[in-house]
Amino acid sequence: MTDETAPEVLFSEEASGVRRVTLNRAEKRNAISRPMFAQLTEAFTREPPANERVTILDAVGPTFCAGVDLSQRTEGGDGEGESPLELLCAAIAAYPLPVVAVLQGSAIGGGAMIALHCDFVIASSDAKIGNSAVQLGLVPAWPVARHILGLAGPSLAAQILLLGDLIPARELADAGVIARVAEPAELLETSRTLVDRLAANAPLSLRAIKATLSAVDFEPQSHETVLARIRAAQQSEDSKEGVRARAEKRSPVYTGR
Repeated sequence: MTDETAPEVLFSEEASGVRRVTLNRAEKRNAISRPMFAQLTEAFTREPPANERVTILDAVGPTFCAGVDLSQRTEGGDGEGESPLELLCAAIAAYPLPVVAVLQGSAIGGGAMIALHCDFVIASSDAKIGNSAVQLGLVPAWPVARHILGLAGPSLAAQILLLGDLIPARELADAGVIARVAEPAELLETSRTLVDRLAANAPLSLRAIKATLSAVDFEPQSHETVLARIRAAQQSEDSKEGVRARAEKRSPVYTGR
């Protein structure tokens, strides 16, 4: 029986300077609710304490994250402002210290985007990663899509974003999109080895290098044509149809409106 009073995000600290942030909504495949977005964004926008070195982002249950909880998505989308997913991805990418995502299962939709904004992704060999937004009549936020393009390159980014299919973790590791893949029984040991190596590095160097990397990717830009197209898609009838069809377990019927 699921404990409905259990916190949806767990936080813990280790003496070695490692912080752990755990998605704790296994009964919903760790789909991210609005309260979870708020907690996670706050966790990655606060100033780390002096003794912190690295953050692990992981999850309970067989799925790392099934994406955004569509039952809590507003009827008209997120309007013209930044979406909760965009804000969280930006916060993770700009966090002053390294973030390591540990995927014991698949990362889908917004879950994939969150994982791929971490500095390192360690995935189970049976995990799959992908963004099905296009299959729902939705569009990833421009900064999120730009990050995936820079990370995966034009061809693989097109597969991830335009097809919406889930891609095996090993294929993404071979392409250099994620750090490494481990057999399920070795996942914790493999991720721990990486985390311990990071935590052993000079903290000021970690901060300086992370700041340099995030500044390259998230320099403010403006492009009204692209933004207008994204807003139109997010607020379209097709986006509503895609969400309804997924909830009703049927194929969507898109009209281009």
